[in-house]
Amino acid sequence: MREYNPNQIEKKWQSHWEKNHTFRSEIDHNKKKYFNLIEFPYPSGAGLHVGHIRAYTSLEVISRKRRLEGYNVLFPIGWDAFGLPTENYAMQTGEHPRTVTDRNIEVFTDQLKSAGYSFDWERTIDTTDPNYYKWTQWIFLQMFKHKLAYKDTTYVNFCNNCKVVLANEESQNGVCDRCGHDVVQMEKDVWFLKIREYADKLLDGLEELDFLPRIKLEQENWIGRSNGAEVNFPISGTEDFLRIYTTRPDTIFGVTFMVMAPEHPYLKKYEAKLQNLDEIKDYQEQATRKTEFERVQLAKDKTGVEIKGLTVINPLTKKEIPIWISDYVMMGYGTGAIMAVPAHDSRDWEFAKKFNIPIVEVVKGGDVQNEVYKTSPQDILVNSDKFDGLTVEEAIPAIIRHIEENKLGEAKTNYKMKNWAFNRQRYWGEPIPIIHCEHCGMVPVPEEQLPVTLPDVEEYRPTNTGESPLANIEDWVKVTCPVCGKPAKRETDTMPQWAGSSWYFLRYMDPHNNDALASQEALDYWGPVDWYNGGMEHVSRHLIYSRFWHQFLHDIDAVSYPEPYKKRTAQGLILGPDGEKMSKSRGNVINPNEIIDNYGADTLRTYIMFIGDYERPAVWSDSSVKGCKRFLERVWKLQEMVTEQNEYDKKHISLMHKTIKKVSEDFENVKFNTAIAAMMTAVNQFYDDEFITRKELQDFITLLYPIAPHICCEIWELQQFEKDMDHTDWPTWDESKTIDTVVEIPIQINGKIRGKVTVSKDITQEELLKIVETEENIKNFIGDKKVIKTIYVPGKILNMVIK
Repeated sequence: MREYNPNQIEKKWQSHWEKNHTFRSEIDHNKKKYFNLIEFPYPSGAGLHVGHIRAYTSLEVISRKRRLEGYNVLFPIGWDAFGLPTENYAMQTGEHPRTVTDRNIEVFTDQLKSAGYSFDWERTIDTTDPNYYKWTQWIFLQMFKHKLAYKDTTYVNFCNNCKVVLANEESQNGVCDRCGHDVVQMEKDVWFLKIREYADKLLDGLEELDFLPRIKLEQENWIGRSNGAEVNFPISGTEDFLRIYTTRPDTIFGVTFMVMAPEHPYLKKYEAKLQNLDEIKDYQEQATRKTEFERVQLAKDKTGVEIKGLTVINPLTKKEIPIWISDYVMMGYGTGAIMAVPAHDSRDWEFAKKFNIPIVEVVKGGDVQNEVYKTSPQDILVNSDKFDGLTVEEAIPAIIRHIEENKLGEAKTNYKMKNWAFNRQRYWGEPIPIIHCEHCGMVPVPEEQLPVTLPDVEEYRPTNTGESPLANIEDWVKVTCPVCGKPAKRETDTMPQWAGSSWYFLRYMDPHNNDALASQEALDYWGPVDWYNGGMEHVSRHLIYSRFWHQFLHDIDAVSYPEPYKKRTAQGLILGPDGEKMSKSRGNVINPNEIIDNYGADTLRTYIMFIGDYERPAVWSDSSVKGCKRFLERVWKLQEMVTEQNEYDKKHISLMHKTIKKVSEDFENVKFNTAIAAMMTAVNQFYDDEFITRKELQDFITLLYPIAPHICCEIWELQQFEKDMDHTDWPTWDESKTIDTVVEIPIQINGKIRGKVTVSKDITQEELLKIVETEENIKNFIGDKKVIKTIYVPGKILNMVIK
């Protein structure tokens, strides 16, 4: 028979699938649907890397398996193509972002097709297509009309290198996650989406979802729901008060100072009262030069300035206490002011020690003058007036009641998550569909005028003023107000890259609809997503954002189910051969094209799924790639030992049922490596036995098909099996037949193995000896010697002692 030629075989079957629209998905109410979703790629100039292959192949396997199980499968692909990387590259090369994007999409398409993925290519979407972002703009307008989108002047994270405002999620640890440069604080007019209003829904919705525990935990931590109280501390000699939020109202009797953010508006309001104004202004200027990360990180040296001329009254002790400003308090977090309890908070203790501020113990335990005492729920309150003797656990609700009864504040649930900064001062993004009119204020673009398309311009570099380059395109900016008809101006900021990816899964359901983001029939049939796989790096950004958008769409009856995804899994990174994260600078990046060219797509797919625990990082190994190629070559050569028997041989019944069960269950539990190992074990057994029946080969390559479809389709065709490989049925197993009924028993003579016999696992010693007596090899060893003893371990081994 001919040699296994992966490149020839793979091109043949990829052409066959494309020509026959094999993986086209259409609504069919006679079939149960299954929607598998991958995080659609950003089509960068670097092309696909092996991390993409690992991310996509898991649900590729599930999609091919589901089709054979009789499901109507939707497995789509698209491009998340707006954003900074393409625009930055375009500015470096002088090419237009549209040109760069189209070329990158073409490269990615060729690579994905060469990997043999079973995507429905007829549903491909591109977030930069006006027919797509028309509906991104439509969703924004619905949020604006429902008062979830608003503009406000605030301090924001600004990247001086990218020249854009960044959301908190994009500037963690004080650096821009796009370019790696430091992020600074800048006061600016910013569009926000009120994601905080959905904090409870986002948290409570997690309970019913099949998400990995670590995914749920990351979302819970990012949203950061806490229960406590907002308390008013009156400012001496004024009618104002400092409002603070605390989760520890039980410690209010221990407050010895307050801290305000350097940007707090009271500093401006009461400027005339400030006795050390110059010192305060110097400190404010220093704070603006620090990144948010530098300001809030716990390990940094504490700095601050006491405000001379302004104090507050502790509402419970009635004592006058000082106010300080310090850069570790931010206006964007909570109320922009905190109460400080140095006895029981590490940061407050360090601050108090540095500036000689009193420390008052209010929870018994430890020596608070020498080190902070971290409390536990059962610790007892002291120095707390009528609340002395209560446990911390008892005191929290009791003091909140006291605060509310005396109108000093109220119980409050708070969230660490801030509202979503939702604009970019760049060209390559969705225009925000708002018009600014001097008479009517902010006016939404009429829906019938959507999409507001990007003007075709030559100059799209960002400005140094923090304004979008769109602001310089006069004939695009100047419009007529749709309400009063007077001259007005367009909004010139664009949406962040996250906008298009916050609803793309819905557009896949009906990608060519010009009248709605998707038809109600398509939304109801295909939704929600049954299984979504992606990276852990998007868990506290894209995953929260898209759940928020979907929950909003559900609230306005645009979709009929409250959550977009039923199940969410995540793959581990593939590390370079040196065990480090792959990067161009390290020179350890593996190009999937080279693996496909040298070994074939089926080998790449098999290796990527065999490399290790799918949810954990794995180190690339060239020798293991070659091992997977050898495995597929052994599968190919099974055809040389196939018998015409169209059923399982009795010797292989248990092997086949165990393998079907193992592979089927492991695929569902994303244990692809052990599923492949089970198939390798089966191949070894076939080689040991020197045969495989026709039925065994058919079912075995069906199990392998989701991993390595090209070679399996070719074998299927060569063997002339019925139906079509892509439309056959997934094998099933009989639990009772997964137990070995036939065993191979070694025969020892005087402690040395001299032969093996295959028999029923329940065979008796007497029956076994009769069979052994007929074995020529055993008879030759015994000859005319006398057997003086036999030892039989049932189903395991027979030992014969001869004289």
